[in-house]
Amino acid sequence: MSALDLPLSSSTNSPLLKTPLHALHLELGAKMVPFAGYEMPVNYPGGIIAEHRHCRSTASLFDVSHMGQVRLVGPDAAKALESLVPVDIVDLAVGKQRYGFFTNTSGGILDDLMITRRETDLLVIVNAACKDADIRHMVTHIGHKCTVQALPERALLALQGPQAVKALARLNADAATLTFMTGRALTLAGADCFVTRSGYTGEDGFEISVAADQAEALARALLAQPEVKPCGLGARDTLRLEAGLCLYGHDIDEKTTPVEAGLTWAIQKVRRSGGARAGGYPGSSVIDGQLAHGPTNKRVGLLGLERVPVREGATIVNAQGHKLGHVTSGTLSPSVDQPIAMAYLAGNHALPHHEVFAEVRGKRQPMRVAPMPFSPHRYFRG
Repeated sequence: MSALDLPLSSSTNSPLLKTPLHALHLELGAKMVPFAGYEMPVNYPGGIIAEHRHCRSTASLFDVSHMGQVRLVGPDAAKALESLVPVDIVDLAVGKQRYGFFTNTSGGILDDLMITRRETDLLVIVNAACKDADIRHMVTHIGHKCTVQALPERALLALQGPQAVKALARLNADAATLTFMTGRALTLAGADCFVTRSGYTGEDGFEISVAADQAEALARALLAQPEVKPCGLGARDTLRLEAGLCLYGHDIDEKTTPVEAGLTWAIQKVRRSGGARAGGYPGSSVIDGQLAHGPTNKRVGLLGLERVPVREGATIVNAQGHKLGHVTSGTLSPSVDQPIAMAYLAGNHALPHHEVFAEVRGKRQPMRVAPMPFSPHRYFRG
């Protein structure tokens, strides 16, 4: 896989931003690329495949400081946030984390996000390319109900892999007490951090919010652990695709609904039609309608039956050449050792084991609708 396979994005008019770990990336020999307006490491000298396999087998450290971190403060913060997302926030217990998404009036996804209830606030993590718009969205719609405080002075590190807990527990044994989708404040290498047991690889792991001026020292302390190696955006993309996880702006966007995207597991019963706090968020009637009757198009996983990678944008057709949909992410999977992809297909073709064809450089490549994740999730649920 080359850097060109990555879904890169940046403004050509603005200088690229740098994370607090920029100098460390250069010291470690990273190949830097533009991504969501930042200069980010796509891979280190060992290469993307080696980094991918190390994360699956051991533990890898990712710099995800380009992501947005926001505090929502006030007694009505949870209720306020619920007015923007189809997710149960009011009942979220202290120390618990939940996945969610902002929706628009047509039910499309404006961004996906992670929400953690803490003692005195909600911590919301949003995507880098969307963070300015997300903050404006929250200030505009709920800024009168709670305080919306962006946290640009915080960095974010992700330690992922089956041995991540062993490495992190050396810095603070209490890290091992966390289970999947829970979080707590921990001191790591002398820095006050907020740690959640979550991530974007399908593996066990942690995301660590730390003051920007302490991020490099913490990263060095983690990289000093024998299990841990640095990992760039290239492997992050192949790992999340194997895990069947969506990338905003590619697999989901403002024109795809959570139902079409197969994310209905994130919409709790209490927020659905007939639930105690149903509706009340943008696009709720569209989403409830699709929950009741099914969507026209649906996100599916595809396995390639020949060893030709199928990339984002490829058209999916049936045996007669009629268009059925398009690929939103694709790669040659290091773990499965086959081409894998996500695509949106017409609902009557989004059926398990259904065979379709991807058009690649004028040829039709056979693919089969397959369940996701392609590589099993290994989250630690306790």
